[in-house]
Amino acid sequence: MTKTSYLALLSILLLGGFVLLALAPNAVAEQVSREQDIVNLRLGQRMKVDDGTCPAGQIKEVSGAKVIATGVVHTRKCIPRLGPRIK
Repeated sequence: MTKTSYLALLSILLLGGFVLLALAPNAVAEQVSREQDIVNLRLGQRMKVDDGTCPAGQIKEVSGAKVIATGVVHTRKCIPRLGPRIK
C-alpha cells in the first residue's frame, strides 16, 4: 500500500467517524419523569418514562404503535435500564 492510498483511507475513516459521532445523539431516546409529560407522540417514536412503575433495573418505554382516528395509540412496556439513572 502506498503512502498516498494509506492517507486517503485514513481520511475517509476519520470523516466517517465524525459523521457517526454527529448522528449518535439523534438516536438516543428521550426520557421524561412522568407519562403526562409526553405530548404529540408520533408513530414509531419511543420515549423512556422514569416514574418508578417498573421493577428495579428497568424503565418504562412508551411508543407510538398505530394510528387511529383520534391519534396515535401508545403502548407501554418495561425494558432493561441501560446506563446510569438520570435525575
